[in-house]
Amino acid sequence: MRQPIKLLAVWIILVASTGCFRQERASNLANVSNHNQVFNFSGVEDLYQLLTYSEKRLPMVSAHRGGPDADYPENAIETFQRLAYKTPVIIECDIALSKDSVPVLMHDQFLERTTTGTGKVNHKTLSELKDLRLKDPNGRITNYQIPTLEETLMWGVGKVIFTLDVKRDVPYRMVVDAIRKAKAEAYCVVITYSADQAATVNNLAPDLMISASIKTADDLLRLSDADVPDTRIVAFIGTAEADKPLIDLLHQHGILCILGTMGNLDKRAEERGKQVYAEFIENGADILSTDRPLDAAAALKYYINKRGLSSPYVN
Repeated sequence: MRQPIKLLAVWIILVASTGCFRQERASNLANVSNHNQVFNFSGVEDLYQLLTYSEKRLPMVSAHRGGPDADYPENAIETFQRLAYKTPVIIECDIALSKDSVPVLMHDQFLERTTTGTGKVNHKTLSELKDLRLKDPNGRITNYQIPTLEETLMWGVGKVIFTLDVKRDVPYRMVVDAIRKAKAEAYCVVITYSADQAATVNNLAPDLMISASIKTADDLLRLSDADVPDTRIVAFIGTAEADKPLIDLLHQHGILCILGTMGNLDKRAEERGKQVYAEFIENGADILSTDRPLDAAAALKYYINKRGLSSPYVN
């Protein structure tokens, strides 16, 4: 009769300790989500000022797909939280659509690579997507869920700046509505890949900042012809270092340059050392979109401190 009692006691201890762990985890996440502001914007005009080029501009890091790492999946709020605690950061994330037309964060059309699910994202309802768990870059299953765009924006106000990569089946109007609902206009940049897309976003929401793909002077001219103002543009100049004349032209228009270091340029920095990221900034880039955000941030912190750079909009 004594053995079952011992087993029962062990079971009670395990349940109690598990409950404490869950409560502690929930408390930690709550504390993270309520941490102090990183970006001090009184309105969207302050975002314009931060993202306008000057010789004293503050170089920044953009975390590609939110900066995934071991135990931290891509496009997950918990991953964004981790980075926001460590450094001022721009979060690049991807927006897809559920079967019941809810914008969620997901890069791939299919669920297998990043979640415990199978099939297409847009074949699952939000409820079905919420039943899944996200995988980290090594394929390890985490406890984290697929976030909605609304949840993400509500969390991010004051903590990060988002660059929102809108997938093909997601209407820009839906993204704009989500930004409005979260009152996140001062914390969002909408990514576009053509002058037509940039014009569509600008017509829907002329107050929003736009990331436009600009790899030649003609690309900038097409944006001008589409009546997209320079003051609403940050330029994605590609994943290879751009020609100095193009960078100089963009800077003359007050436009910041985003250099995509994910891929070969990140590998160069990994092989030669973090100081390579500072060299990219020295050569004219203003924002580094990287798969190694903490390494890039460490290099930029040194660069910023050495030159005495600061911004009233960034803690």
